[in-house]
Amino acid sequence: MKIGMMVDSYKPYVSGITNYVELNKCFLENAGHEIFVFTFGDMKYLEDEPGVVYSKGVPLADSGFYLSLRYSRTAKKLLQNMDIVHVHHPFLSGRLALHYCRPAQIPIVFTNHTRYDLYAQAYLPLMPHEISHGLLQAYMPSFCQEVDLVIAPSAGMEKALRKLDVNGHIAVIPNGVDLKNFHNAEPLPRAELGFKADDLLLVYAGRLAPEKNLPFLLESFAGVAQAIPNAYLLILGGGIRQFEEETKNFAAELELGDRIRFMGRIPYNQLPAYLAMCDIFVTASITEVHPLSVIEALGAGLPVMGIHSVGVGDTVQDGVTGLLSTEELPAFTAKLTRLCLDAALRIKMGEAARRESAIYDIGRTTQLMLEQYETLKRGYKPRKGDWSVHLKKLLEEFDL
Repeated sequence: MKIGMMVDSYKPYVSGITNYVELNKCFLENAGHEIFVFTFGDMKYLEDEPGVVYSKGVPLADSGFYLSLRYSRTAKKLLQNMDIVHVHHPFLSGRLALHYCRPAQIPIVFTNHTRYDLYAQAYLPLMPHEISHGLLQAYMPSFCQEVDLVIAPSAGMEKALRKLDVNGHIAVIPNGVDLKNFHNAEPLPRAELGFKADDLLLVYAGRLAPEKNLPFLLESFAGVAQAIPNAYLLILGGGIRQFEEETKNFAAELELGDRIRFMGRIPYNQLPAYLAMCDIFVTASITEVHPLSVIEALGAGLPVMGIHSVGVGDTVQDGVTGLLSTEELPAFTAKLTRLCLDAALRIKMGEAARRESAIYDIGRTTQLMLEQYETLKRGYKPRKGDWSVHLKKLLEEFDL
């Protein structure tokens, strides 16, 4: 099959969706399929990965995002020769998928990777929740009805979509991870980073962004650090420059010296070694849908400390592969301190984490996705009686 992946952003921008698309592209190609990624970007950026098709976009500050309302003529022509199109963002890429692919009678799959309701609260704090929720409730049901298959990466995300009045069929398929490198990772030597063998290393890996609830995490660690003098927190990743600086400034205000280490962005192939070096993976995010960073940590044999929420709560088994808390600082800090002090519990949970991570293996999830593609393609029937589709098809013939 020729499969088109449509995303609002791709490399060099780094995100969970970027990693997911790149990894699935690789595994689907190894299975004999032809995969193309359609996205926006700076045309001066030359990506040496074959099959990535960039259309010119307008940069959005230093976020790594590029905005556009159309693809180049070359990209559009190639897109309309796909057998299946899989769109990973509902707004820019989603509307383009409907505009370009519906007239060409190409089946459209949509995976909802993001809690857009919670992102609105993080990035638009002055907007009342009722307004942001109302806007999503007005958009998502109609969009999901127009595509041919909706996929949720977790049961919690399916429930979130139902709350937005998405009523059609939703298939739940986890986002996969290539776990072999995490299962077999050799720990990075602690001495290289100035740590001792008996230091307790907590690690967060991911973007530094408002929705990740990092001030909460840093404040909780400050409480742990007072009780455990050899505890350290490693922050792996980067983000928007302004927020990254604000996070570092907040850490400095906690006056913990070098107890919090900002390691910056690291090459993805080095992540398994960093995780294997550490003792606990920590996250305070409540906006995750299917957190790849948490799954990677489970694969590396780390117990996870997180918050009861969609995504993290779907992935971490409280008391088995980690501990979950309410979003209350004293409760979170108390549970994290307990995990720090109980080495036997960490070992037991770490072993369970590595075992349970197998359900997210990329080989398994890719096969589940392929089965959906093949079923959809085999039983696809073009929609009839929709005059807007016929009009779009006519306009496409005149390149309008």
